[in-house]
Amino acid sequence: MITFIPLTGFLGAGKTTTMTAAALALQEQGRKVAVITNDQGVELVDTKLVRSKLDSVAEVTGGCFCCKFEDLVEAIVALVASDSVDTVIAEAVGSCTDLQATVVRPLRQYYGDDMVVAPLTTVVDPLRHQAFARAAERGEPESDLSYLFRQQVTEADVIAVNKLDTIKPDRAEELLASLRVSNPKATVVGYSATTGAHLETLLEAWQAPATNEDVVLDIDYDRYAAAEAQLAWMNQELGLTAAGDGFDATAWARTVLQELSAWAAEHDAVIGHAKITVETADGDFAKLSLTESGAQATLDRAADAHATAGRAVVNARVACEPDALDAAVAEAVRAADLATAVISSATTPVSFKPSYPRPVHRLAPADA
Repeated sequence: MITFIPLTGFLGAGKTTTMTAAALALQEQGRKVAVITNDQGVELVDTKLVRSKLDSVAEVTGGCFCCKFEDLVEAIVALVASDSVDTVIAEAVGSCTDLQATVVRPLRQYYGDDMVVAPLTTVVDPLRHQAFARAAERGEPESDLSYLFRQQVTEADVIAVNKLDTIKPDRAEELLASLRVSNPKATVVGYSATTGAHLETLLEAWQAPATNEDVVLDIDYDRYAAAEAQLAWMNQELGLTAAGDGFDATAWARTVLQELSAWAAEHDAVIGHAKITVETADGDFAKLSLTESGAQATLDRAADAHATAGRAVVNARVACEPDALDAAVAEAVRAADLATAVISSATTPVSFKPSYPRPVHRLAPADA
C-alpha cells in the first residue's frame, strides 16, 4: 500500500520547495519517497532542481492532473515499479483547482485498494494572500485570479501557509488564526519550506484523516477557465556562450529576472511565477525565481561564477498577452547578455494560454 500526497496552491506559493523539503524529511524517517511535478507546458525548471536533490522524480506535462488523470496514474505506477517507493508527493499546476472532485475522489474510488490518498494540501504564500485580501477590503470586485485562489483554499483539507519567515511573527499568528476561522473544516499549519522551520507540523497533518473531503465547490468552470486564460505561459530554451573567457551563470539569470520584474511592474502585469535554470557545460547549474512584479529575484541555487557555455530554461507565467511576454523576455535576455558578456541563441518561445479545463473525472462525495 502506497501513500499519495496531493499538493495544490497558487503559482509561486512554494509547492516545489515544500514537496522537496517534505520528501527529504520523510526519507530521514525511513520512507521511500518519489515526487511528481506538473505543468501546462513542457521543459520544467522545477524538475531540474528536484532531480538535483531526489532520486525518484517524474513529471506530468501538457495539462493539470485533472485533465491528465491517466498520465498521473501511469507516473505513480512507474515510480512504484521502478524505484519501489512507498510514498508519492505530487504538486498540481498552480492555476488548477477542484482537485477533490477531479483527482482525490477518483483516486480513492478507483485505486483505493492500492493507495492511501492523504489530505489535500493547499500551499499558501502569505504575501499573495495579503494582496488578495487587501483588494477585497478596498471593496474591489473579485478578480478571476482571486476567485481561483479562493477556490484552492476552500477545498483544502490542509491549508499550509509557507514562507512564514517572510512576515512578522504577530502578522503570521493573525493570518493563521484568520484562516482557521474562515475555514473551520481545514487544518491550518504554518512553516517555512526554505528554512525547514515547523515543517514537522505539515508532516503530522498528512498523517491525520481528511477533514474536508466532502466539500463541493460552487465553481464556475467558465470563470475558472477565464482565470487561467489571464496568464501567458512561456517556456524557452537558450544556448549561452561566453563572449570572453567566461561568464557568471547566476548573474545572467538574475539579470533576466530583474529586467522582467521591472517590466511587469511598469505594465501592471501580475507575475504568477518566473523561473530560470542555467546548466553550465561542466554540469553545474543555477536556479532563480520570481513571484512578484517589482520584487527581487530569489536565489535557489548558485552556480560557479566562471562558465564558458551553458543551457538556460526559462519558465514564466505572467498575466499578459503571450506576444507581450515573449517580447519582454527577449529584451530581458538582451540586457543580461550585455551585462554579463554572453552570446545567447534562443529557440522560438512556446507561449500560450491554457485551454479550457476538461477533467477526465468529476465525482461528487456520494460517488466516491
